[in-house]
Amino acid sequence: MDQTKRPLRIPTEFALYAEKHGIFDMYKRLIEQLIIAKPEEPIGYLIHLLKKENDDVPQICILGPPCSGKHSIAKLISSKMRCALLTPKTLLEETDNEIKRKILKVFNKERSENTTLWEQLPKIPPDLLVRILRARFDLADCVKKGWILEGFPQTRGQALAMQENGLFPKHCIVLEAPDTVLVERAAGKRIDKKTGDVYHTTFDWPGNPEVQYRLKEPKGYKEVDMFNKLVVYHRHIDGILRCYEQVVKKVNADQPKADVFSQAFSFLCCQPRSSAPHTPRIILIGCKGSGKGVQAALLANKYNLVNVHCGQLIKQSIAQETPSGLAAKPYVEKNLIIPDNIVLDILKDRLCGLDCVTRGWVLHEYPRSREQAEQLDKAGLRPNRVFFLDIPNDSVIERLTLRAMDPVTGEKYHLLYNPPISQEVKDRLWKNEKDSVENVQKNLSQFVAFSEELLDYYTEGQHVNSDQDPHTVFECLESMICKPLPKNFN
Repeated sequence: MDQTKRPLRIPTEFALYAEKHGIFDMYKRLIEQLIIAKPEEPIGYLIHLLKKENDDVPQICILGPPCSGKHSIAKLISSKMRCALLTPKTLLEETDNEIKRKILKVFNKERSENTTLWEQLPKIPPDLLVRILRARFDLADCVKKGWILEGFPQTRGQALAMQENGLFPKHCIVLEAPDTVLVERAAGKRIDKKTGDVYHTTFDWPGNPEVQYRLKEPKGYKEVDMFNKLVVYHRHIDGILRCYEQVVKKVNADQPKADVFSQAFSFLCCQPRSSAPHTPRIILIGCKGSGKGVQAALLANKYNLVNVHCGQLIKQSIAQETPSGLAAKPYVEKNLIIPDNIVLDILKDRLCGLDCVTRGWVLHEYPRSREQAEQLDKAGLRPNRVFFLDIPNDSVIERLTLRAMDPVTGEKYHLLYNPPISQEVKDRLWKNEKDSVENVQKNLSQFVAFSEELLDYYTEGQHVNSDQDPHTVFECLESMICKPLPKNFN
């Protein structure tokens, strides 16, 4: 980059390379881990982190009262995301003998009748529990595939101890249901002693007679026991959630299991907003009348992006008599289609400008075919957000055929949504021939022809319903620009 030349341009490859390889996010994660671990040899520690195949793995806590379905949902998520499922019971059973002896000392002091070791978890010192978690999280399955922690932490002290040692979940799901529903569920709960699977006499009864014969009623789930457990849960849950305010999602557990899983999994696919630098490069794709121009103007106004309308850019280039503009002028005068290479040169001159590279841009009315999209990527102008503005044909016809302009004042009106106040203005309104029903239907059929191939090319494109209030559409677009796109675990 030669700073002596004007206009000054920053190569677009800088931002593309950084985003493609996650340079900024990687730098952020390395600094976080360095501050948490505080190793004696920082450089060696960072090199060790960089050698990991993948450090962006699921780290999930699933909390909820007894009989809320934590285990069932955790098993479904573990199977879907292929990560390790950890429960308090298995953690204590798999820990090394030294820690287990220390826990047994505490357990024998605090032990009450009809209680097991893992049921006394809230009374075990948090530092011992953190040692157990740290040892388990360092195993190969958790490092490579991630983990799901079911029913833990159980107290605010345990959550704080985890945070102090750098053990913080990326997502926390809390299952909620009325206490009366939970008590009813507990009454029908049955456990297969051989496999440990949980069933219910009403909602989830197994079809295999052998499994039915093995089912036993678990201890500690009578009505009195459930009330005591619920009291303890409600006493601690608010304190735990205050530790996880930024990553928590509450899900109603009093609905079919498939619906609970769907809501939980949708939350897990979402990624939190990153503090890493991000330069938006947005393409809006939609038929004429879908609101691309309005949304582009709103985005450009709020986030200081460069609003690039391909048609207006071509006219501006012709007016300024640039080389690309002069090449396009004969085609415009004869009302012919401008060759793709000329349009691409005009776009490259604009999108490689200093303001577009530093502030970002929102482009509409281009690309209109898969070939144009491929050429745009080859030119180093690949977008990081593509939005398809979906709208029914009837709504498009209504929007376009009923709009008109006052030739005296230049004011734009819509005969249905924004009609003129006086009859005098209404009588002199002028309609563009392009807004006739025939032309609008012709444009719609042309859009359908090229939109399908763009859908196939931009596989990460997001669909937005634009047949609603413009500010509602803008909020939807804004949410997907500020946060990373949802992950795909399929």
